[in-house]
Amino acid sequence: MRLSKTNNESRAFEIREDERQSWPSIAMVWIGAMICVSSLMVGGILGNGMTLPQCAITVLIGYGIVCVYMSFMGMQGCDTGLPTAVMAGSALGETGGKYIISAILAIACIGWFGIQAAVCGASFSSMLEAMTGVSIPIWLCAVIWGVIMVSTACFGFKGLKWLNYIAVPLLIVVLIYGLITAVVRNDGVNVIAAYEPAASMGILSGVSLTVGSFAVGGSIAGDYCRFARNRGDVIKSSVLGVLPSGLLILLIGAVLSIVTGEYDISLILTAAGVPAIGLIALIAATWTTNVTNAYSGGLSLSILLGLDEKRSHVCTAVAGIVGTLLAAVGIMDKFQAFLTLLCALVPAFVGVMIADYWILGKGRKENFHVRPGVFWPGMAAFLVGAFAACLTSGTFTYFPAVAFLNVNFFIGPINGIVVAMILYAALSRLAGDRKRQGRGM
Repeated sequence: MRLSKTNNESRAFEIREDERQSWPSIAMVWIGAMICVSSLMVGGILGNGMTLPQCAITVLIGYGIVCVYMSFMGMQGCDTGLPTAVMAGSALGETGGKYIISAILAIACIGWFGIQAAVCGASFSSMLEAMTGVSIPIWLCAVIWGVIMVSTACFGFKGLKWLNYIAVPLLIVVLIYGLITAVVRNDGVNVIAAYEPAASMGILSGVSLTVGSFAVGGSIAGDYCRFARNRGDVIKSSVLGVLPSGLLILLIGAVLSIVTGEYDISLILTAAGVPAIGLIALIAATWTTNVTNAYSGGLSLSILLGLDEKRSHVCTAVAGIVGTLLAAVGIMDKFQAFLTLLCALVPAFVGVMIADYWILGKGRKENFHVRPGVFWPGMAAFLVGAFAACLTSGTFTYFPAVAFLNVNFFIGPINGIVVAMILYAALSRLAGDRKRQGRGM
């Protein structure tokens, strides 16, 4: 097959066959990303508005939806061996993928890295002082742990894999221990049996909250599933990596919130007289989540700057350091509204990419190619889908000037995906596209 100049450049990020990994390795990365304090918080919110059986149903539906679209994104990554921002060049054009999608992903991942580092630094500082009486400035704790976390991500996928192989089993044991401790100390069995939520949360609202908690993670599935050996491994790693761990962590958060009024496992363990174990849980949970932020942020930054895969570890270091500095100077609280907007934009390009590869391209690698320039049907569909996601997910509440635009309808990120998918398929056919049939990478 004849390769275009554009596609030759894209191959700088293509995974070789000898770099492929087993599906449990990829699943372990997803499990590590799922287990974090923010997931416990989501579980706590669900627990305050639902019974436990309703929570379980809600989580299974919400993460089931995420698993569907992340499997499609992951299988495309497996087929092409390319990361998400490069694959976007087929639906949005190389310029659109390189300068728009990679910029959004880089900023979002760097920003969330900074938020996680700030949370870890603040909690570490307060817990260390409670345990030893030694006071270390929060900014210094954030810097120390930010540097440690990004150093792991700089080893690439292998670094993520081995970190999660070590940390995930430890985290699961600590979570279960904390759950049992909280239930025993607070007569939890009777509390749960008699529990009635003070305010009812509908299933749809719960599903929307669940999907939103991992919408970006599902969108960048290609960054990790490109290492999979085949499509079957993508599905196994996605479903078994997200559903069981997601159900476990959110239900633990719900139970802890019901029994103790607190979802943060580190604080509960500290109150139970085992602060060292709580500190381990806090650090490990933040670490396994934040390395994915640094890795994907660095990968997107390297694509944006025109660097190849071999030099992406440098961009990963830069991404982590920038995120750490943002955490250290304390501006992350003001940055969260902007990050919320960016994360609402991310799922919309998933719809465009799924329509391009799976509907128009019939899921065949030979029909995939990175287009030069900007492909206007893809950009138009992406922008409309992103607006639909923002409109229906409550994103505009963070911006008072446009707060009146909020419309509560179904699930914001999914609305964005569906609108972008349908519009892209229609506009592409209207533009007379699909002449690329038979053209390969």
